[in-house]
Amino acid sequence: MINLTIDGLTVQVKKGTTVLEAAKSVGINIPTLCYLKDVSNIGSCRVCVVEVEGYDKLPTSCNTLAQDGMVVRTQTDRVVKSRRMALDLILSHHNLICFSCPSNGACELQNVCHQCGISESSYENIRVAGIEVPHVEDNPFLGYRPDLCIHCQRCINTCANVSGCDSIKLTSRGIFRTIETPFGKNWKETDCESCGNCAEACPTGAIYKKEAKSYRTWEISRVRTTCPHCAVGCQYELLVKDNKLVGAEAVNGPSNGGRLCVKGRFGSYKFVMSGDRLTDPLIKDRATGKFRKASWDEALDLVASKFMMLKRQYGPDSLAGFACSRSPNEDIYMVQKMVRTCFGTNNTDNCARVCHSASVEGLAKTLGSGAMTNPIYDITHDVDAILLVGSNPEEAHPVVGMQIREAVRKGTKLIVVDPRDIGLTKQADVHLKLRPGTNIAFANGMCHIFIKEGLIDEQFIAERTEGFKELKKIVKDYTPERVAKICGIDPDDLRAAARIYASAKKASIIYCLGVTEHSTGTEGVMSMSNMAMMVGKLGREGCGVNPLRGQNNVQGACDMGAMPDKFPGYQPVTNPEIREKFEKAWGVELPAHVGTHATDIFPKAIKGEVKGLYICGEDPVVTDPDSAHVVKALNALDFLVVQELFMTETALLADVVLPGRSYAEKDGTFTNTERRVQRVRKAVTLPGNSRLDTDIICELMRRMGYNQPTLTASEIFDEMASVTPSFHGMSYTRLENEPTQSLQWPCTDKYHPGTSIMHVGKMIRGLGLFYPTEYKPAKELPDKNYPFMLTTGRILYHYNTSAMTARTEGLMEIVGHSFVEINTADAKSLGIVDGERVSVTSRRGRITSEARVSDKTNPGECWMPFHFADGNCNWLTNAALDQFARIPEYKVCACRIEKLPKEEAFNAKGKYVSQKMVAQQWRKRMDKNIARALG
Repeated sequence: MINLTIDGLTVQVKKGTTVLEAAKSVGINIPTLCYLKDVSNIGSCRVCVVEVEGYDKLPTSCNTLAQDGMVVRTQTDRVVKSRRMALDLILSHHNLICFSCPSNGACELQNVCHQCGISESSYENIRVAGIEVPHVEDNPFLGYRPDLCIHCQRCINTCANVSGCDSIKLTSRGIFRTIETPFGKNWKETDCESCGNCAEACPTGAIYKKEAKSYRTWEISRVRTTCPHCAVGCQYELLVKDNKLVGAEAVNGPSNGGRLCVKGRFGSYKFVMSGDRLTDPLIKDRATGKFRKASWDEALDLVASKFMMLKRQYGPDSLAGFACSRSPNEDIYMVQKMVRTCFGTNNTDNCARVCHSASVEGLAKTLGSGAMTNPIYDITHDVDAILLVGSNPEEAHPVVGMQIREAVRKGTKLIVVDPRDIGLTKQADVHLKLRPGTNIAFANGMCHIFIKEGLIDEQFIAERTEGFKELKKIVKDYTPERVAKICGIDPDDLRAAARIYASAKKASIIYCLGVTEHSTGTEGVMSMSNMAMMVGKLGREGCGVNPLRGQNNVQGACDMGAMPDKFPGYQPVTNPEIREKFEKAWGVELPAHVGTHATDIFPKAIKGEVKGLYICGEDPVVTDPDSAHVVKALNALDFLVVQELFMTETALLADVVLPGRSYAEKDGTFTNTERRVQRVRKAVTLPGNSRLDTDIICELMRRMGYNQPTLTASEIFDEMASVTPSFHGMSYTRLENEPTQSLQWPCTDKYHPGTSIMHVGKMIRGLGLFYPTEYKPAKELPDKNYPFMLTTGRILYHYNTSAMTARTEGLMEIVGHSFVEINTADAKSLGIVDGERVSVTSRRGRITSEARVSDKTNPGECWMPFHFADGNCNWLTNAALDQFARIPEYKVCACRIEKLPKEEAFNAKGKYVSQKMVAQQWRKRMDKNIARALG
């Protein structure tokens, strides 16, 4: 610690603290413009100058380090005069259009000028009178006005250091320095991700969100909430004007650190206000296939009576209910409670079944808890190495991707294990471009090298694990040369990766669906644990095994017990003591046997074993593999109920559709990928006849004979916490009052601070289990008729079915239709050119899509996103299931790619039909189908 004096006050700060921060620590305000904490401290604006005894010149406080014994004065005549001169010069080339500027009222330049007593420049404005400076705003979300730019470079440093894109440049034009933004006519050809972090960093209205023109800061209220897209759990404020959502601004949350991606900033609220929201209960006439509006009483009476009739006629296990991993924890808890207490079955599940159930099963078996071991900040800051396996965070979890880019820029070694060239491979020290489905061989090969080269942590293995000898026997045969042949990689690259990861002091494993969505997904996850335990990288900072959960509340859906074998908090339904606890809490006898997984419900429906299904917020026709199989199963049901925001493809097949509410219309909590429970807060009340989802469930439960009072979200959370040990210490009051407004489970009592890092000192299961597993090929491999291997994934600008993101026009403008990535050599042999429409066929279906020709994939492999209905790859994917988690093998299926016959490629007028046109036609057909269904 060092001591200095600022304006007569004695200040004690840590060595390395700037004068600016030292002043702030004692409440002394020094004005700034170009400064942005931890992002930019170039001192170019000269507004933050101070006077320091012994200094001839006035130093800038934002980048001058405090020294022991330093005497600082912040308001001397010399300082004030200097600041006023700096602002005078800045205003001399700033266009004073405050009334029409989008930043009016929120402009930092305006505020600093007011603070310093400057209202206009005393110099002649350097801009040529009568010549308009063109605005740059071809980007759908962002614009730039050079006449408002003060060259503070906060946008440049934010783009480089926060977003990690380096898309904004400082250039010269004659004697002037200028800012070059990527928002012009060629914006699609730039590296800009349209995240808008630069706009929030801009102290004026030079870089702005185009939507900000529709409101002024004094017209809006702000509601802090949690992003409804991926599981990073970014914190932001929804901006509300006249009961309408008009924007979103980042908050410095624990997982996002003030960052947002393009979906969070621009795609998180427009769908809420969409004109095609469901507003009334709908009942289908099976004779005509058309829906009609119904009252809530009629709809709920029908649902309750029909389900209870099926239960009496065919037994409790003829019914099932799916919860939604996009919904708040409170909604999910009530869905699984309804299924268990009213239906009388454990046939409840959620969409984690088709993405990360392998993580729950695999990590629980090896470590004792099926969740991410370390926080996001911990594994992306101050780490020596990151082992990224089957994960593309720049697109699937963009704010994590930004933090990984930052880590690499600061010296972290990066190993990418992925079948494609993803964005991060450009920055990787090693890229293992392995064949899809060979993760276990890769992991066993890494373990082989750890052992052979003496890189294992023998003390950790001896004291904290079991099963090492069995695993050692298996991995003995996985030499780098054998693994290289299986995976299609260079054995020396595998050795390099093993050495980097094992020898690093702090190294984390981060993985995603590329590991889990296989017929051997659970074993793939356990092989991640094997690697971490073998080198002692568990229970420590910057280490661990860290699945990036897919959707915003996949973690919470599993935590809340929307699983056929677990009550809330992963308490087994087969344990008599636990079952007795829930029977006492809920007041009914509960089934003792494990229920049916979601992926097994569909075959049972086709066989007639499952008769009734309640789906809350999921769209399995679009999301599940082998869509034709799902449609057949849903049509085979006696009764299908869908609780939804929109008329989805699954909802079109329902007998009753119940209109729920979005995250912005309710209170609740989401649990992000790092086990962090965070609030969701009501921001708007929309017109219409929709109801809170929990109110719908409670009312329905009463009509099915269970005395369930209607509870607030807070009361539901309290009930859940009372029966869930890992949540005992949580409540809405605590979540509001914690400094981060969040808690990470386990949080076992009201004084417990929450658990940041799991398995510290001891594994949850006692000893970590090395699980010996052999590599097994995927269930379906290429052959003569289907020579290509298809794998699937996400892109930055959309999420899952795009039900939410497709309702933001700008996102659709950036990417709005299906495509398939094909290797250059394969495209050449097939005579396919970039941008051409092609057909993609598997044993389960055929679709058309647009060819994207590149070397991103290996020869013989292709890749598709699963967001677009005009070429939905899930009509092709394979429903082969993992033996433990019953997770489908999305990531590997055999397919055939062909040029389109002339009659499909060209319309009757001889005009080429692009995939964009096909997408537009599909949307028109979907609108017609909905209109027809609604009569």
